[in-house]
Amino acid sequence: MRRLWLIFAQATTVALAIVFVLATLKPQWLQWREAPDPGWSAPLPPALAASGAAHPGYALAARRAAPAVVSITASRAPPSRAAGSRDPWFRFFGPPGREGGRGGRPQQGLGSGVIVSADGYLLTNSHVVDGAADIEVALSDGRQVHASVVGTDPETDVAVLKIKLEHLPVIRLGDAEALQVGDVVLAIGNPFNVGQTVTSGIVSALGRAQLGINVFENFIQTDAAINPGNSGGALVDAEGNLVGINTAIFSRGGGSLGIGFAIPVTTARQVMEALLRDGEVARGWIGVETRDLTPEFAEAFKLPIQAGVLISRVVANAPADKAGLKPGDVLLRVGDRPVQTPAQLLAAVSALKPQSETVVAVQRGQKQLELALTVRQRPRPQREPAEED
Repeated sequence: MRRLWLIFAQATTVALAIVFVLATLKPQWLQWREAPDPGWSAPLPPALAASGAAHPGYALAARRAAPAVVSITASRAPPSRAAGSRDPWFRFFGPPGREGGRGGRPQQGLGSGVIVSADGYLLTNSHVVDGAADIEVALSDGRQVHASVVGTDPETDVAVLKIKLEHLPVIRLGDAEALQVGDVVLAIGNPFNVGQTVTSGIVSALGRAQLGINVFENFIQTDAAINPGNSGGALVDAEGNLVGINTAIFSRGGGSLGIGFAIPVTTARQVMEALLRDGEVARGWIGVETRDLTPEFAEAFKLPIQAGVLISRVVANAPADKAGLKPGDVLLRVGDRPVQTPAQLLAAVSALKPQSETVVAVQRGQKQLELALTVRQRPRPQREPAEED
């Protein structure tokens, strides 16, 4: 036992001597390798750094989309209405100011647009170019060119322009149907004519309607800052794909309050295809004005139903009038599509082809009727359209 203890003591003495010598002559040999700081990351290889992966955020999305977003200057004659009119021009351009309008000189309105085709087709808002005698487009690369109007659809506030330039940057179209509340989006445009600007936010809501902005509403709501001049610009996803056309803001003072609205690219593309193909967007119309069916009305008239759309007025000589519909009738179905709200009725009727035949189901008192009618082309709205189905 004593011998073992002596061996242990001698080994310990030798080991300590070795450690002392190494600590004196080669201290680096005794340094322990520490675990890396979780907050530290090694530098990226040059190839990855050059690709943009070294920078968190949405720089890559902005670089992809921004070249295809343009600034639009639309000149038109001075408006005859007073400032504050319901004219859509005032939604973003305001009353005549330093940019024109005094002494009968033409006004200039500023907006944005998005190049969606290498052939030179642009998407923007109808109200940006409404009534314009001259439209000038400025690209982010410094080129400027005059644009012609291919067509407009005031009821969705979409317009298609055409420019003649080569080597145009084109934005990639995204999938607005795949958007979810909380997804990151970027708004790109030319607010207040300060130059191209990118703001970020999230999708705050989807399918916003009954806002009184357009006749046909299905807006993407976002808190990305949208200001006057952004109108007609791009709303893109985190990959730089176009998901919407910025169109309006909710504001009492003219500035962004974190509530902006964009037309889904699905709607804008459908309108563009119709304008390019037919020169107009053909929608069905039967000529009725409607209201929600309230429980009080159903009870007062002892109706055996609780859902439907109440007809408040029938336009003389319209398809509904010729088919025999009357004020007080409740529309239940258009073709094979049930309708329970005025918005659903508007969508169902507008989807019908002009000159086509359809059957509507109607509750009239205690009787349920089916009436056949011939759909007509929806009249093009005037400056202050009456919303009829």
